[in-house]
Amino acid sequence: MSAPSPFAEVFVSTHTEAIRRAADLDSGTAADVDGSGVRIPGVSDYEIEQLGTLVGAAVHAAGADYELTMVDVASDTLLAVPSAMVRALAELLAYETDEGEGDAVERVAAAWVDQEDLPFDAQEAYGYVEQLAKLAADVDDSNQQELFVWAGS
Repeated sequence: MSAPSPFAEVFVSTHTEAIRRAADLDSGTAADVDGSGVRIPGVSDYEIEQLGTLVGAAVHAAGADYELTMVDVASDTLLAVPSAMVRALAELLAYETDEGEGDAVERVAAAWVDQEDLPFDAQEAYGYVEQLAKLAADVDDSNQQELFVWAGS
């Protein structure tokens, strides 16, 4: 039997629900992700952080802290997405420049694939980046929701 492929799951949740989801993912009993998240095969938290840096640069918010943070000492696989990265991702979908640089999501996806050794091409990366941007736009602070990353194997 071969080892499972690593993946990262990025999802919108409250803190309590995220801890529960992480425990299910850690134990291998989690159901497939629903509309509140996206599962990205072959990536770790490091690649998600690198994506955050690229997104920040694309929306002219470079230099912010895009490092994922530990959520709970009980889980080293569950990380929170910093608010600067959530804002940059949410802004990415509608971002337009005066320089005519083209589709920001497309540029970020291509740069992500070029920068990292990802197991998918720029077209598939585009889908993931677009889904992550939509998730970030759905984060509702009034409901104490955050964007979380679970990264494991």
